[in-house]
Amino acid sequence: MRKTIICAVSALVVMAVGCKSVSEEQKVSDYEAKVEALMESYQTKTDAIVNDSTLTDEARRASLESLYNETLEEYLADAKSVIKKNPSSPVALVALKEVYSSLEDAELEEFIGMIKGDVADTSAFIASLKEALASKKATAEGQMFTDFTIVQDPDNAETSTVKFSDYVGNGKYVLVDFWASWCGPCKREIPNIAAVYDKYKGDDFDVLSVAVWDKPEDTKKAAAEHGVVWNQIINAQKIPTDIYGIEGIPHIMLVGPDGTIVKRDLRGENIEKAVAEALGR
Repeated sequence: MRKTIICAVSALVVMAVGCKSVSEEQKVSDYEAKVEALMESYQTKTDAIVNDSTLTDEARRASLESLYNETLEEYLADAKSVIKKNPSSPVALVALKEVYSSLEDAELEEFIGMIKGDVADTSAFIASLKEALASKKATAEGQMFTDFTIVQDPDNAETSTVKFSDYVGNGKYVLVDFWASWCGPCKREIPNIAAVYDKYKGDDFDVLSVAVWDKPEDTKKAAAEHGVVWNQIINAQKIPTDIYGIEGIPHIMLVGPDGTIVKRDLRGENIEKAVAEALGR
């Protein structure tokens, strides 16, 4: 009889664990299905706007921008709702991984703070996000730059070793472009950087490109092809991106003459705007 009871209790425990496991899997499945449905709806509506011949170019751009903003708002709201309702569930981590790259730093901190228990404590992903946020705060606008050292050619370490401080904090404003040869958006920003370099280079302004996550030979080839004639640091890999909390490239920043970080995450016309404002021109 005792063996029968023990077996029965064991079976109930297994069933309970099994049901819980299925429940967690179902939460993840339901959330992923909702995201997929939202993305499909967004694509369908985007196609309809693009193919609507009655719209002017301006109206089409406005409609696409409005649709994007509405979809993004719903996308983030869904993730936030899932995390709030399931703070200790694996689905909370799934939701965070889905949307983290679309969040501002303050929002990301809020989302991370909502996740509790073992899911939060044992997640290498959350640990890496917290580390990146800490790095960003330490190197935010208004903070002094953090130096780093790069061996550009391991076979010639003595002659190829450079420091970030060789180029910044030496009395000039320096526009710093963290990029890679394989990065399409990086290469699309090069003409904007070149225009600023040609217009403002001198005793009070310079440009520095820092190649990250890239092979040195690929960096050199791309730099030559795209007319990168200003100062460069190659083979930096992830050293500067870890220090500055950079999760995506290009990441373009303006550093002041004394080494203070003036602006971060510059793109397009905002590059020249920031430089002109800093130089008073």
